[in-house]
Amino acid sequence: MEEHRIRIRDIAEELGLSTATVSNVLHGKTKKISDETVKRVQALLEERRYIPSMAGILLAQNSSRIIGVVINDHEKYEGHTLEDPFIAASLNYLSSEIEKQHRFMMVKKTKLPEEIITFASMWNMDGLVVIGFCEHDYMYLRNHMHIPFVIYDGYCRNPERICNITIDNYSGGFQIGEHFKAGGHRHVLCISDNNICMDKERYEGFRDGFKKGNAGSDVRFMQIPMAAEERRAFYLRNLDIFRSVTAVFAVSDYYAADLMHFLAEHGIRVPAHISVAGFDDTPLYTQIVPALTTVRQDGALRAETAIQHLLDLQTQGETETSVMLPVEIVIRESTSPATNII
Repeated sequence: MEEHRIRIRDIAEELGLSTATVSNVLHGKTKKISDETVKRVQALLEERRYIPSMAGILLAQNSSRIIGVVINDHEKYEGHTLEDPFIAASLNYLSSEIEKQHRFMMVKKTKLPEEIITFASMWNMDGLVVIGFCEHDYMYLRNHMHIPFVIYDGYCRNPERICNITIDNYSGGFQIGEHFKAGGHRHVLCISDNNICMDKERYEGFRDGFKKGNAGSDVRFMQIPMAAEERRAFYLRNLDIFRSVTAVFAVSDYYAADLMHFLAEHGIRVPAHISVAGFDDTPLYTQIVPALTTVRQDGALRAETAIQHLLDLQTQGETETSVMLPVEIVIRESTSPATNII
């Protein structure tokens, strides 16, 4: 026999009360209800083992104390969005910071900004941290949602009524460029799956840092496929290009480590034959061999900054619209002075 689910209406009818009274007791709104009535309702709720709707309780409260974290379920993750090392590290830092504020974190991945609005409203969230969407998505959310949000990792030139937490992408690329130049490299390459927004800033910084005062040097840009199998085939077709340079800057640690694996399979040793550097200093890639030279951003500081500005938006209705955090190069074993021996 199917178990009958007890409803608020059932409790109200049995006690001879209105559903509004029972609902108010359930949600803690008892100022205008006698103590005797409150006790009667609570006793019958317990006796009948009433299981409330969590969403209903949260919607009835002024604050759910929930902060949502929404990640763009982008095709580049190939169905493994939450397994991506940068995303996983970001969630770890955000979780720690949200717990410090005595709040709860709820995570969702989606491709559709419309689903973000439904997600936030359904759980009466205090705010959102949004990761990896495009500028037009942020504008859509800003214009169609009253719940405050911050951009944790994305690109937005006009963050009105929201806060964009960004890092100095140009400086990070510039530092890698200077590092290659100081190592005597003359012909270098930058790889990315696009040449817009943050990746464009990283490439432009890399180009300027390498070319500055480095006459006769050559910087090339290579746009690579997002899908792993397509990228491997692409690398194989362009193997001569990798043999013609002595250093490669990948705009993410993931692409740097992936390239190093491919090069090793084809007898090109890092850094003896070619230096490779990445971006983000994702913890996983500090453990590969050789350890990756990269650009470090302070993940804990970024999470702290994001949550603090989000709470300012929630409580005060305003905060800084854009915050840029510094980055610094971390030199490890994957780069060395140029030898020009391949």
